[in-house]
Amino acid sequence: MRGRAEVERQKQKLDATFTRASKLVQLDDPELLSDAARYLCVLVAGLLEQAVIELALEPVRNHSEASVQRYAENRLRLFTSAKAQRITELVGTFDADWRSDLESYLVDERKDAVDSVIALRHLISHGRSVGLTMAAIKNYYSRVKPVIDHIADLCAP
Repeated sequence: MRGRAEVERQKQKLDATFTRASKLVQLDDPELLSDAARYLCVLVAGLLEQAVIELALEPVRNHSEASVQRYAENRLRLFTSAKAQRITELVGTFDADWRSDLESYLVDERKDAVDSVIALRHLISHGRSVGLTMAAIKNYYSRVKPVIDHIADLCAP
């Protein structure tokens, strides 16, 4: 990924995947729908994590020398498990006001969506059974996208 434009491109790509997956409803196959929901959950979690990394790199790219950029990129690429608290901590290392802003923003449904997608992704990736529906993952995704946009507004205005 490369900046805000790349994050937008990845969101559009995932939106298209959701559109294609919605056509599976016509097949009336609950297991297939469940499989698709789990797959989409992994993609949403991946988008969230990669977007946070990419957006956090923007201020570094805009205000640092190449050696500092390389160091920051290597460190940020290690960021995983993008739960709300970890995102707030990461963004807060760049600017205390960003941290406060994000703490106020990541509450209720937004925090729940972020934390749920990451928790579900971990369960899925470890072969655990999850009761995830297409409707639930669409709902989570609709709440995760504005979180990504808010982080973009902070880090890459």
